[in-house]
Amino acid sequence: MQLPLTPTLAARLAAARAASDALFEIVKPEFLYERPIRERHRIVFYIGHLEAFDRNLLDQRLFHLPSAEARLDQLFAFGIDPVDGGFPTDTPADWPHMNAVRAYARDARERIDEQLAALDLPHDAPQHETPAKLLNVAIEHRLMHVETLAYMLHQLPFAQKQAPDGAREIADHLYSEKSATVSVPAGRTELGMTRERGVFGWDNEFGEEQVEVPAFEVDRYMVSNGAFLDFVADGGYRRKALWDDANWAWKEAEGIEHPVFWIRDTNGSWRLRTMFEDIPLPLAWPVYVSHAEATAFARWRGARLPTEAEWQRAAHGALPGATDNFDFRNWNPVAVDASPDSASTWGVEGLYGNGWEWTSTVFGPLPGFEAFPFYEGYSANFFDGQHYAMKGGSSRTAACMLRPTFRNWFQPRYQYVYAGFRCVSR
Repeated sequence: MQLPLTPTLAARLAAARAASDALFEIVKPEFLYERPIRERHRIVFYIGHLEAFDRNLLDQRLFHLPSAEARLDQLFAFGIDPVDGGFPTDTPADWPHMNAVRAYARDARERIDEQLAALDLPHDAPQHETPAKLLNVAIEHRLMHVETLAYMLHQLPFAQKQAPDGAREIADHLYSEKSATVSVPAGRTELGMTRERGVFGWDNEFGEEQVEVPAFEVDRYMVSNGAFLDFVADGGYRRKALWDDANWAWKEAEGIEHPVFWIRDTNGSWRLRTMFEDIPLPLAWPVYVSHAEATAFARWRGARLPTEAEWQRAAHGALPGATDNFDFRNWNPVAVDASPDSASTWGVEGLYGNGWEWTSTVFGPLPGFEAFPFYEGYSANFFDGQHYAMKGGSSRTAACMLRPTFRNWFQPRYQYVYAGFRCVSR
């Protein structure tokens, strides 16, 4: 029996659109042409980009989508990677009027929906085959932007945003030092998956690799703000021996003395910039830092960041649980010890949600990598030795991407991502 677009995919697409629409509503209309992070496009770009991506992806692959505005299809096609070179120099006047952007986005969405309504797709269509694969790409691409846009809007001045009802959260967890480590025995771990598994994944997730991992010690919890505060107080940002040359040069050039989300009061105490307000620094929350800062901390502690294989081994048996912080449940993190019910086989906690986790592994292909023919640069453009693999997820990561094979990545000196870390040693 042939059915229209499967309810599961239809519901997921609708939910993803609702999530992105709601995020843009946070910005007061007069500030939609702002650029909160200098390495990124202005907010207006993303309003057009999400719909342009879907139109460009599905056109001629699933159905014919005549372009209503070919110039805007191209304008909104591609984002910016922070290591591409110089910072963008465009001005608000270089972008179309918001009415034109919204009209373009609305038209693209309506054209897609008309075609999807008539699309015959078996209700049990494998998720790794076209057209289900293309629709999964459209859904997860949008959800990735819902998260990365949160990073960006986090840096927008409070006066330029309007908080949804119930968005303000105050940390009320009584902090106690969480520095315990657990032992992970030697054994084999699996990276990636085979295409024969028949499930959806991005191109960098395929190419199953078995890795023998020697025994190691790993932090039971992610490194907290409280633990990182000791590093700051001990002069960690001023001790060159803790930093790689490139990281030290970046830190000095930018005048970086603490995590980007931290704010020092005039009386010397620390506060944290959340999405909608500044609050006293919650010591029990995970610290969000760049890979460069995480690496310096690990050296200060006489440890290191885990490899991707070590992280995967430490996460054996762990699955996202009811108390984990993901899928837009919160705007903020929660305490690092808030999810004991989803611990791994070895007792490692908080592996999914609450903050991506940096690894020491340079992002690259798994054996047998094949780029998506319809999105050749998604992963391959970042196999440049300048990005590091991240695992886990944050509070703003959609549930569908909290799968063990999912691989995120960022360049090492980008502070704005919701990413923390834990240390390992042998």
